[in-house]
Amino acid sequence: MADLSLLCVHAHPDDEAIWTGGALARYADAGARTAVVTCTWAEGTRRAEELERSLAILGAGAPRLLGYAEANGTESAPGAPRLLDAPFDEAVGRLVGHIREFRPDVVVTYDAYGGYGHPDHLHVHRLTLAAVEAAGYDQLYDGDPWRPRALAMATVPRSFVTEIWEELFGVAPTGTLPGVPDDQIDTTLDVKPWADRKWAALLAHESEIERGSTMTMLAALPQAQRDRMLTTEWYIRRDTAPAGPRDAF
Repeated sequence: MADLSLLCVHAHPDDEAIWTGGALARYADAGARTAVVTCTWAEGTRRAEELERSLAILGAGAPRLLGYAEANGTESAPGAPRLLDAPFDEAVGRLVGHIREFRPDVVVTYDAYGGYGHPDHLHVHRLTLAAVEAAGYDQLYDGDPWRPRALAMATVPRSFVTEIWEELFGVAPTGTLPGVPDDQIDTTLDVKPWADRKWAALLAHESEIERGSTMTMLAALPQAQRDRMLTTEWYIRRDTAPAGPRDAF
């Protein structure tokens, strides 16, 4: 792992902790280079400051912000377009720049459903796939080409969604569910040894707890239930170049 470099691409501050906090802490502790690109929110905002604290806890360096506004709030990046409204090629080019500068072995983002269907997450999935491919072409954008060896997509097995849903709400889930069939999971990471770090990184996002978001629900859970939700991370893996590192995702 010490020779590995890992770049996560997320939509919002706090996603790095919720979806990939265990992996970031685990790989950083093993000596890997790790970093996070966050596609929305701008420098100088409260959530960008919270992101900086979270990344420090996880050992993932300084924030890398694309600087777009999130879907539901232009205050996230005053004067900038929403990520959903920005020209796709422009956003891909910005992300390609980070990939070429950091030169990761593995790029991590959400699955095709964006984890749970959030429009920003869906868009970041598509944006990341395009950027990972484009980064290897010397004809596209400025900078020296770089081809990551693997793409990993954070997800949840459908069996776990059903199990935890019934435990939390007392009823069987209905409608469109997050996650994927269990046989589509390629990598299951046990991140129990890093659970306290992951939780500390989540707690750095104080504004999300105050707002009444998913973070508020997690903070209100008994620790045993919260640990069940945060101590395992699941990924779908796609090789993007020959001889990808098989010990990574």
